[in-house]
This record gives sequence, C-alpha cells and structure tokens, in this order.
Amino acid sequence: MTSRKLRFAIFGNTYQPKKSVSIQKLLACLCARHAEVLVEQEYYAFLTNEQRLCLDGVTVFNHTDFSADFVVSMGGDGTFLRAASMVGGKQIPILGINMGRLGFLADVKAQEIEHTINALYEGDYTVDTRAVIKVETDGQPLKGYDCALNDVAILKRDNASMITIHTTVNGDYLTTYQADGLIMSTPTGSTAYSLSNGGPIIVPGTHVFSLTAVAPHSLNVRPIVLSADSEVKLTVESRTHNYLVALDGRSEKLADTTRLTLRKAPYRVRVIKRAGTKYFHTLREKMMWGADQRI
Repeated sequence: MTSRKLRFAIFGNTYQPKKSVSIQKLLACLCARHAEVLVEQEYYAFLTNEQRLCLDGVTVFNHTDFSADFVVSMGGDGTFLRAASMVGGKQIPILGINMGRLGFLADVKAQEIEHTINALYEGDYTVDTRAVIKVETDGQPLKGYDCALNDVAILKRDNASMITIHTTVNGDYLTTYQADGLIMSTPTGSTAYSLSNGGPIIVPGTHVFSLTAVAPHSLNVRPIVLSADSEVKLTVESRTHNYLVALDGRSEKLADTTRLTLRKAPYRVRVIKRAGTKYFHTLREKMMWGADQRI
C-alpha cells in the first residue's frame, strides 16, 4: 500500500460525448486520494469546451511532454494505442478504462473505476509487458511515431491494383507477396486487423510476431509466425509508385522507393491488469466463443 502522492496522466476519447460520467467518477476518485492529475491537451479541450466540465486543479500537457506514475486511457483499445504511442519508452504503466464495448487493452469497466483506483494504491494489480514493433525507413522518412503496439500494415492506396512486397527475414528471402497488403502483428495486435485477415490468435507474453497477407493473389499464401527477434525487410512495388504504411491504424503515404525494416523495439509497453484478470476469459467474452447463436 502506498501513501505518497501519485501523479496520473489522463488520455481520452474525444468522440464519445455522452460518456463524461466516467471521467467525472475517475477525477472524483483521484481527488479523494489527493492525487496530482494531468490531462492531455486535446482531451482537456474536449472536456471543458464540449462537455462543459470544470477541471480545476489539473495540469494540461501536450502529447509526450509529461511524466507520471500511471497513465489512464479513457476510451477503447484505439485510445489505449494512442496513449501507448505517447508514453513510448517512458515505461509508465497504462490503465485502460473502457467507455464502450469490452476491449482487450481497455478492459476496466466504468463501474469498476473506484475499485480499480483503490487497487492501484494498495498494490493489488499486475503489470504485463508487451512487445512493440519498430519501423525504420530507407528513403522517405516517417513523419510520425515509428513504433506500433498492435501492428504495422503495408497497404495499397485507394483503388490501386494490388502491390508486390518482397520480404526477407534475417537476411533470408521469404517470399514475394502479391496482395492488397501485409500485416506484421505483435501478440497484443493478433486479435485486431491481423485476425480479420485470417491471422493467428497469439497469447500475450509469447515472444513471436506474425506476418499475414491482406487479400493475397494466391490462395497458397498463409500466415507465418516468426521469432520476436527477427528482422523483417520489405521492398514494395506499386503501379502508383507509392503505398501506405499504417502503425496501429495511423497511416502515412510512402514512395515505393522507400524500403522498410521492421524489428522489435528496444522497449516494451507496460499494461496494468487488475488482480485476477484472465486473458482467456476476455478472449471468450470478446470472441463470443461458446455463445449459443440461436439466442
């Protein structure tokens, strides 16, 4: 149990105008504990301008310019991914409070906020460490954050014809994908975009990445699981001479003269889990395994 003053940095979803009750509950819990509260600038503007909330006593910060004992993500898994990109290598543990449907990362329900904050102060929680993919470019540089907690997707642009992706792993030629794209996923992201394209579900903590093609031209192409220590190099050919690279859904256009190297990032993201939380329970609930479809 800790009695010292803790600092919480809060990120939030600005697209859920009817769900400000949860942030009010969180702020009340933190106020009762005399915590120091920081709110990300974009979320602060949303809460004060659109939600008309009075946020006296909080500190506003911009993007990555903060330090804290804990980061709190108010939203879904997408909000959590954005918060993780801002935390980067700071090694601050992140708590995901879900404002909508059940999430894999944001798995604390609104009605569990008070109990969960109390658990943080009492030390009654665990911290999972999750692998991150780092993207390096040889040619046109990336404009934004160069790491992904979920996945990196190389995709064709708009209605362009499929792209060709020459792929090597640790210097050895793997194959040339002719497809709408290719996804490299972490175990954390295996239940996201990769899964929707037929990729495997990988249990968090497993030290592997997966490669899954998006709408491949050949039906013989299948997902492949690689060691997390692998270095994957990609060279893309496109009739439009450009392609998209999406890191956790945030996409940028690159010229097809730009080659990519994907490897494990030098840091891991720390995810707070309440004591007793079970991944397989969340998996069954999220995937509706065992549900009677007749009901």
